[in-house]
Amino acid sequence: MSLPTAPLTVAAVQAEPVPGDVAGNARTAARLVGRAAGARVVVLPELFLPAYHPPTLGADPTGTDVAADPDGRVDDARLDPLRVAARDAGAAVVIGAAVRHPDRRRTISSLVVDPAGTVTAAYDKQQLWSGERELFDAGRCGATLVVERWRFGLGICYDGCFPEHGRAAAADGAHGYLCPSGYLAGSAHRRDLYYAARALDNTMFVVFANAVGGADPWRFNGGAAVYDPEGRPLARGADTGEDVLVAVLDPAVLADTRAAHTMLLDRLPDAGAARAAFVA
Repeated sequence: MSLPTAPLTVAAVQAEPVPGDVAGNARTAARLVGRAAGARVVVLPELFLPAYHPPTLGADPTGTDVAADPDGRVDDARLDPLRVAARDAGAAVVIGAAVRHPDRRRTISSLVVDPAGTVTAAYDKQQLWSGERELFDAGRCGATLVVERWRFGLGICYDGCFPEHGRAAAADGAHGYLCPSGYLAGSAHRRDLYYAARALDNTMFVVFANAVGGADPWRFNGGAAVYDPEGRPLARGADTGEDVLVAVLDPAVLADTRAAHTMLLDRLPDAGAARAAFVA
């Protein structure tokens, strides 16, 4: 697998959106992108634009959702501040949204706002968690974002709890894994374990964004982080409070880690097709 040749600065954001206020949350996102000094990729939490608040998402789909055309493009004036921020920063912004598709599917998605200000519904969450299944449809395929020869697999929250999801990204040549998420208070152990594990499993960087604040039972616990390919945090946020975590992804670290830990080369094509059983 080819590797990038130059470092890349990325940012993971933790912040508290307002339920149902897509326009206001887009303005907040634009402000946070402005804080991500020099970052070429900025990742914000899952469903950040409408906020991860199921009562609101269920009650007002028209107000909380954005619409995508058949090519995945999103043209919504409420996102204009975010377009401007991405252009000003020269950054690719990954942000969570509720998306309506022309075939009437409704998905939890990652929008990508490119440095030209174009907004695309780039990835639909494949692994829906708990009551999400009552409001949304599951995504149908994986997706990869390419920025300056860096390849990033896209995942959303519960996707990252499945080792095969990150592995599919790595098998497609990913050097990193971008995971907008919404982890609730009380889940810090799992939050900190899953994404570090996905980094080490696949010897790739992981950029994990998470919401903070809110009222029980929808109170979120921050801890946004950037992990190196051995699962060590390059930057990590606290469990509370808004923050923008900026880190540099070094291709030399990626190369050295993959030379020392060769799981991607050594993995069997199928480790479980045939199994022996013994009774003791």
